[in-house]
This record gives sequence, structure tokens and C-alpha cells, in this order.
Amino acid sequence: MSQARNPVGATETTFAIIEAIDELDGCGVTDLADHLGMPKSTVHNYLSTLEQEEYIHKEEASYQVGIKFLDIGASARRRLPIYEVAKPEVNKLAEETGELANLLIEDHGKGVYVHQARGEQAVQVDSSVGARVDLHATAFGKAILAHLPVSRVDDIIEHHGLPQRTERTVGTREELETVLDEIRERGYAVDDQERLEGLRCVAAPILTDSRVLGAVSLSGPGNRMQGDYFEEELPMRLLETVNVIELNFTYS
Repeated sequence: MSQARNPVGATETTFAIIEAIDELDGCGVTDLADHLGMPKSTVHNYLSTLEQEEYIHKEEASYQVGIKFLDIGASARRRLPIYEVAKPEVNKLAEETGELANLLIEDHGKGVYVHQARGEQAVQVDSSVGARVDLHATAFGKAILAHLPVSRVDDIIEHHGLPQRTERTVGTREELETVLDEIRERGYAVDDQERLEGLRCVAAPILTDSRVLGAVSLSGPGNRMQGDYFEEELPMRLLETVNVIELNFTYS
């Protein structure tokens, strides 16, 4: 991961405050100061400025992340070439399978959901557009890792580690490489309750000119995601969808 040579302390503090407000799901000045180990007066000055610029808002005594971030995030997503191309195909995949379909990209070593589509029997999970997840603990993340340069994979692991989300999560570099070899051989990845207990996923990478642009996945409960449905039918549908996306991206 790249590091700023001369980081601006005030900027780092500003984003630390914003991220803390989000992590705490809203908070007051005292709780935020305690959480960050900063003087209340300093925190209050930052909060006042952020509120003035409409990046946060105050509800009674609690500060919340402002809706302005949604506008900025939506603008960033529109600038992703793969988003507009993949979106209709992900929607179609969800409608035809009835499951939860996701489009994810890699950003700063994390996986980021950029689009979700819900079929009639889609499972409710903790993910949403904009959420960031560990690549090694998800099917779509492993599908992406399998097609990144080895040096890039090593860099991601060095920066983010391999945190265990469940007892099934890949825990070592050697184990991960074995899994990535299998993904490259068969063309898709699986997540057998590696991020969330009870959730299984299958995912395929979006590739063009030997580059991985992202991945598409289908997620569902373990009691439904099994047998030929999970091992053959869904992977086939995914690979078909990804092939269409790749062709449309290449020739659009």
C-alpha cells in the first residue's frame, strides 16, 4: 500500500474523526474524544468545521455522518467503467436465480461492494453498497486475488493481514496460494461460511486484457447453497454472466 511521504496531520485527524463517528454509529463530543484520545476542545473544533461544510450533522447531542458522502460516493461509482457495463447483467442474474447478486472491486487492498441486486429469495446479510470486506475471506475477493500479480497479493497481506472471520477463513499465505491455484484452474471461487457463519457464496472474476476488473458473486444460506445447485448450476450461470460482461466491456 502506498504511504504519503509527508502526511498532513490535520487531514489524518479529520478522517479519523469521520471514521470514528461512523464506527460508533453516531456519538457526542465526549465519547468521540475518549475514543480517539483527543482533547474535547480540539474534537469540538473539528466537528464544528465538518458540520459547517455539511459532512456531518447533529441530532440532539449526537453527531452523525452526513448524507453528502452519499453524493460523493455515487459520483465515484459512476466513474467506474465496469459499473455501468456490469450492472444490467448483475440485475438479470439476480432476477433469474432469485439470489443475492453482487458486483465487487478491489480498492486499497479491500473488496468494495459497488452494486447489489436482490432476487425473490435473496438472503438478508450485513453487506451493502460501499461496504468494505477482506478479500481473503470472500468468494469474490479470492476470485480477484487469484488474478492479481503475486507481489500485489503479498502487499495486500502485509498491509491487511489474514484476519480470521470464522473458523473456516483462510489463515496462512500457503493455504491461500493453494486456494488461488484452484480458483485459476476452475475459473471461479467459493466461500463456504468463511466471512459469515451460515452464508455460502460462489464468485467469478471479470477479466480483460489479463487484468482483473472486479468479480460477480451469488450469495445464499448454506442449507440452500449445496449439491449440484451450488457446485454446478450457479457457477455455470456466473461464468455465463461474467463472459457477457467481459465482451460488453471490451467492445463497448
